[in-house]
Amino acid sequence: MSGTKLASLPDREGFAGSFAGVSHGTLLVAGGANFPDKRPWEGGTKVWTDTVFALDRPQGAWKVVGKLPRPLGYGVSASYRDGVICVGGSDLSQHYSEAFRLEWRGGKLLTLPLPALPIPLANGCGTLVGETLYVAAGQESPTSKTASRRVFGLKLSRASSTWRELPPVPGPGRILATAAAFSGSFWLFGGAELYTDESGAVKRRYLKDAYQLTPGKGWRQLADLPSPVVAAPSPAPTSKTGIFVLGGDDGSRVGLPPQEHPGFSKNLLRYNPKTNCWTRDGELEVARVTVPVVHWGKRWIIAGGEARPGVRSPEVWSWELP
Repeated sequence: MSGTKLASLPDREGFAGSFAGVSHGTLLVAGGANFPDKRPWEGGTKVWTDTVFALDRPQGAWKVVGKLPRPLGYGVSASYRDGVICVGGSDLSQHYSEAFRLEWRGGKLLTLPLPALPIPLANGCGTLVGETLYVAAGQESPTSKTASRRVFGLKLSRASSTWRELPPVPGPGRILATAAAFSGSFWLFGGAELYTDESGAVKRRYLKDAYQLTPGKGWRQLADLPSPVVAAPSPAPTSKTGIFVLGGDDGSRVGLPPQEHPGFSKNLLRYNPKTNCWTRDGELEVARVTVPVVHWGKRWIIAGGEARPGVRSPEVWSWELP
């Protein structure tokens, strides 16, 4: 699977944790966070943005088209009926439950409120399955010592719909899992469990378990991933041949000084739902984490993301699946 580089986002650093989707054929990328002045190991401070960027065609150039209601990132986003649904997220001080819809229409950016999640949530995962938006796992606050197992669904086709709580994710609570929509089911892969060590510090346990949630049938545990996957681009792209997990953090470089980190896994993993088997389908040109994936025409787009700990990228990559 070979990628094509599109025009980079018009920001020197780029952002991780943005919201992204398609509105009336235009790709929107909104919010996220970066370290604009210094790297974290140099004493830099993470800064959230409220900027919304738009790209009207793959060969075009990005432009700034508006702002979010507040600087925000690390929520869940999805394209739905010419709008981009944005749910939850965080800023420097707290996590949020609000949800809203962005629409780029007639040269104007519209922001319409949606029902709020029952809890504040960031670092979760989610995707659209049919008409229902699923949001799963994550953290309720920046100081949470454990991660959530809770799952919520919002039927977007009903104007009066509210969030409905669904059966929780099996296994431990987790942050930064990868979601997917395939064959009418919601799929969830990996992530990181949070736990407290003997000194009281919050640590991460890297996970490789995988699950399928089918409406009316509940959860089913799947074959484990070949290795742990945390913060891979989400939701995972899909084709008739299966679900593709694009790299992620496999935990093999945990403990390295961040300035010496060579980057995240480039492994392209394919899950075949018919055989419940994983295969490695080569490598990606670039490795990015904490970044949304957008289906735009025949392309799957990754705009920005984290290239290595504390370092973002403004690059925008496009892939067509086999």
